[in-house]
Amino acid sequence: MDTHIIERLSEIIADGEMDAKYVNVESEHSAMSVCLGAQATGVRTFTASSSQGLALMYEMLYIVSGMRLPVVMVNANRALSAPLNIWNDWSDSFGARDSGWIQLYCESAQEALDTVIQAYKIAEDARVRLPVMVCIDGFFLSHVYEPVDIPDAQAVGKFLPKFAGPVIDFDKPVSQGMWAGPECYQDFKKEQNDAMIRAMEVIHEINKEFKEQFGRGYGNGFIETYNMENAKYALITMGSLAGTAKHVIRENKIHDVGLIRIKSFRPFPFAEIKKAIKDVHALGVLEKNLSPGLGGALCHEVRGMVKTKNVSSFIGGLGGRDVKIDDFMKIFDDIRHEKKELVWV
Repeated sequence: MDTHIIERLSEIIADGEMDAKYVNVESEHSAMSVCLGAQATGVRTFTASSSQGLALMYEMLYIVSGMRLPVVMVNANRALSAPLNIWNDWSDSFGARDSGWIQLYCESAQEALDTVIQAYKIAEDARVRLPVMVCIDGFFLSHVYEPVDIPDAQAVGKFLPKFAGPVIDFDKPVSQGMWAGPECYQDFKKEQNDAMIRAMEVIHEINKEFKEQFGRGYGNGFIETYNMENAKYALITMGSLAGTAKHVIRENKIHDVGLIRIKSFRPFPFAEIKKAIKDVHALGVLEKNLSPGLGGALCHEVRGMVKTKNVSSFIGGLGGRDVKIDDFMKIFDDIRHEKKELVWV
């Protein structure tokens, strides 16, 4: 799913179009280990993964984040085995939601390209210094052909200045991530959490700056709303599902249901969602994720902050199952009727 991203990068580097070092490694665990070491010396790094590969990286995800290294990675979201399945859902990145990586979910190929560029500036900001995972729906975005505007390299260079590293000074060597006992480990985690909260402001600023320079922006950087002006009900979702939802709302001239697309899953935009739903009677959450024994993790995060409105929970698209136009129409009806039990789409 992510292989062709890395293959194309290797061709670009081999052809001399990018001044970069391509490192061929044994596994995804090794790939993230190389990113860790390289990033610590003060160079930008990039890799891509998905599904079992992301799961194999799991140990290193926490270490990279804990060392506050601004690595950028694309994750082409795919289901986790078993049973073996190579198609799309969000199981892989949701499993890493507490690893300390910023997670940004994209609706289109254009947004995926633009978000990778923004991700470096977000990750490297002195207020943040956290890694960023750019999440794109496997097949729906990773293998789609659609026109995109590729920004000029000079314009990208203006937007994204040279990395200000190094993190490690070889004249004054230090050890990082080595040991923290009970007396101080929690303090490191608090600093990490504080940085994630500060990332909200940075994401907003950089989305605005990107729009001013390139003419494209994605909501306020955290969420994007559609048809919410007079909506009595709202659907919350992420990724490419939002594109289908917009199509259904537009083509069927639906006026009472609006869409809230979450772009930033971590940090989670509590305040922005609360503001967006303040005038709706009820809402629903559609997600390609299951937390067995709980239901939809995204829905439960929304329910945790919504006390006075019914939040219907919909799980669909697991393992690549299509969520069709008729499914969306049924979802809208269930939201209107304030469905309370978990609905499998």
